[in-house]
Amino acid sequence: VALVGIPLCIGALGFTGAGIAAGSFAAKMMSAAAIANGGGVAAGSTVAVLQSIGAAGFSTGAQIGMTSVLGSVGGASG
Repeated sequence: VALVGIPLCIGALGFTGAGIAAGSFAAKMMSAAAIANGGGVAAGSTVAVLQSIGAAGFSTGAQIGMTSVLGSVGGASG
């Protein structure tokens, strides 16, 4: 559920495959990040990472890591 739900939520915030949606929460975050960094968004910043996930989804490594961690948490809570 998390592997699908998290990217959907990120997309709903305005981080999409076509870029950051105008007027969205993502656009406000990007504006604040750009102002704080003198006009650009720093690589590896929260905005950059969320846009990467919104555009391409989680990497294979991230999917494996999340599956391992969340599977253990789910097993322990069950």
